[in-house]
Amino acid sequence: MLAFAQTCDSIAATASKLEKVALLAAYLRRLDDADLAPAARFFTGSPFASADQRSLGLGGRTLVAAAHVAWGVGNDDLRAAYRVTGDLGAALGPFVRPAVDLGLFRETLTPALLYAYLVEIASASGKSAQRRRQVLCERILGACTDPLEATYVIKIVTGELRIGLREGLIGDAVTQAFGADPPAVRRAASAAGDIGAVAVAAKHARLDEIAIAYHAPIAFMLATPIAYGSEYKDLAAGSWLVEDKYDGIRAQAHVTPERVSLFSRTLNDVSASYPEVVAALRALPGSIILDGEVVAERDGRVLPFRYLQARLQRKDVSPEMMAEVPVRYVVFDILAHNDRFLLDEPLTTRRAILTEVFPNCHPEQRRGTAAIDVAEWLSWLKLKRELATLDCVVVGVEWGHGRRSQVLSDYTFAVRGPSGLVPIGKAFSGLTDVEIAEMTAWFLAHRLPEDDAARAYAELGLGRREIVVEPEIVVEIAFDIIQRSGLHASGFSLRFPRIARLRPDKPASEADTLARVVEIYEQMLTRERVD
Repeated sequence: MLAFAQTCDSIAATASKLEKVALLAAYLRRLDDADLAPAARFFTGSPFASADQRSLGLGGRTLVAAAHVAWGVGNDDLRAAYRVTGDLGAALGPFVRPAVDLGLFRETLTPALLYAYLVEIASASGKSAQRRRQVLCERILGACTDPLEATYVIKIVTGELRIGLREGLIGDAVTQAFGADPPAVRRAASAAGDIGAVAVAAKHARLDEIAIAYHAPIAFMLATPIAYGSEYKDLAAGSWLVEDKYDGIRAQAHVTPERVSLFSRTLNDVSASYPEVVAALRALPGSIILDGEVVAERDGRVLPFRYLQARLQRKDVSPEMMAEVPVRYVVFDILAHNDRFLLDEPLTTRRAILTEVFPNCHPEQRRGTAAIDVAEWLSWLKLKRELATLDCVVVGVEWGHGRRSQVLSDYTFAVRGPSGLVPIGKAFSGLTDVEIAEMTAWFLAHRLPEDDAARAYAELGLGRREIVVEPEIVVEIAFDIIQRSGLHASGFSLRFPRIARLRPDKPASEADTLARVVEIYEQMLTRERVD
């Protein structure tokens, strides 16, 4: 794993996508099959393939306990290191000690061996599962011989690789490493949901043998946002198809004669949350993968997104809940039909097949050009119109991911409540790289002392990965929807929040209030009733 770690470090150190791909391709090219598959998966930032629904079930506490046994790490030393890095891997890695000093049998940690350990951790069950997981973690850490190796091994285990490497770039590296056909690699990766299996198939020129992995979610196709009220230059050339896009939960349905699976945009199985949708999909013949939106509906009318809140992430949905918040699955695309993978087919072909599967359903569509008043329609070039903006105070920050792993780019923000600041959301987009770098320096210089931070964690309900900062920075937050939620101390949450701009001209004492949040919320409800 040392070579893996060195490759990760080199990839993280460059901003060039081409160089990232070249570095990864060179590493993958020299691996045997046993190491190639797990290593390719690890580079996605997850221990397992996206098609694999297993999870490690490991918390940071287990890893820290294992490090205490394997390396003798003290709590005070670890706490100090974590406060500097905000990353468990970077904090623990430098404490590595050679296994020979611990009287342990030294193993050479390879991608294949690490993967075997991780599979065993994920499979641990019963009363002794927690103890078994810790022992396995102790073995993994005891096999590490270098701080860099230990750092990246822990990053894999915690799912915090963050080296600026998207899965698409891993596919490009597989293509370059083994001289494979780029479209064939992309198709195989989408069909299999396992970049590790695709890497091995590419190495042996067997990409055409990759079959559709039903019940393994495919990465979602996402719309490209364009600003509402702009000149819509993106639509000036060519023709396009427009139809209604309902405000619900994006869901991918996998149907086979044996079972039905529903996956969210984060590729989690959410079938239990929508049993009536699963029941309806069971009636479909053969095997099929559909893309669509779960919406709340009553009396033939699609309800606003906030009505779906009661159904989100529910493992057990009662008949009463289904009656109170009825849902329907609105299908707009088909990705696979029996043995035919359709992702490479043009939209017109996929729509024709979709009409064959659902002969009585014909969604309202129109073909057009930029001459149409696009503000009245939604398209894959999704129009983003803010509901409102709020001036909020930043109370906590986190280290970013990918190319932003070395800066504090994730901000928790709050409004002024009757007795102090109350968080209402988190945002990580909207600022430039220069602004983020400048704010990182400010936040690190203005983090709260440990005693004050401990009180703030409790009062504000912040996550333990967050750095609590002096509440002085005001940011203007744009958002699409506001809804009641127990997720934040304010009692509200914002949908799709983003940072519109920094407000250095405004002191925290002039930030928006919780009363203003309630006012915007009530205005939204009034407008929905009118509509």
